[in-house]
Amino acid sequence: MKSRIGNFILDLFFSKLCFGCQKEGEYLCQDCRAILGISGFHQTPNKNLRFSTGQEFQTGNLSDLYWAVEYKNPLIKNLIQKFKYEPFVKELREPLSLLIIDHFQLMDNPPNFADFLLVPVPLEKKKLKWRGFNQAEELAKELSSFLKIPLISDCLIKIKETLPQAELAGKEREESVRGVFTIRNQKKVLGKKILLVDDVYTTGATMEECARVLRKAGAKEIIGLVIARAKPGQDQF
Repeated sequence: MKSRIGNFILDLFFSKLCFGCQKEGEYLCQDCRAILGISGFHQTPNKNLRFSTGQEFQTGNLSDLYWAVEYKNPLIKNLIQKFKYEPFVKELREPLSLLIIDHFQLMDNPPNFADFLLVPVPLEKKKLKWRGFNQAEELAKELSSFLKIPLISDCLIKIKETLPQAELAGKEREESVRGVFTIRNQKKVLGKKILLVDDVYTTGATMEECARVLRKAGAKEIIGLVIARAKPGQDQF
């Protein structure tokens, strides 16, 4: 409710301004989007892209990862933070998801996800109530429309509260998410290929734990899909 009222007030009294150049009309204008350095190729992740307390962090449940931009870009940081934290600009789901879509469209050989399902990384009830929406689910809604594949948001559930990952480092991130996710409606993911959606990938701890739970429930394959990839420390503010 708080989020909806806040967005209503923003729309009522303030025109949309680009977070990059302050141009009126939209939160991310085409000119600013064009200089974000959206990747036009896919780099298959390896152990060097996963970090844990200064050491290489390996994973076995997440089979691949797609990201559109590097989180170190100040504009990307600002957009994602305004999306996830106050003033909770929910409408940023459109320009942020468009970065992922642009990433696919810039590829010479874009992936075919026709037989996949979209599953957002979930929030616990307290944080969902505070924010008013799950940012990963909002992104997944936009991607579902573009990719024309189903969104399943009632199977992967977060059952325990955790500290924000941005406040933790290295091994603490892995330990904080251990055992906090569970599966409901298992038949919806049994034998399925999953696109696991989140906003930022840093150490991979959250996505790996979600992927582990999905694998245990019988999912055939899990691929991560995020707006940005960050190195440890970059997602702190």
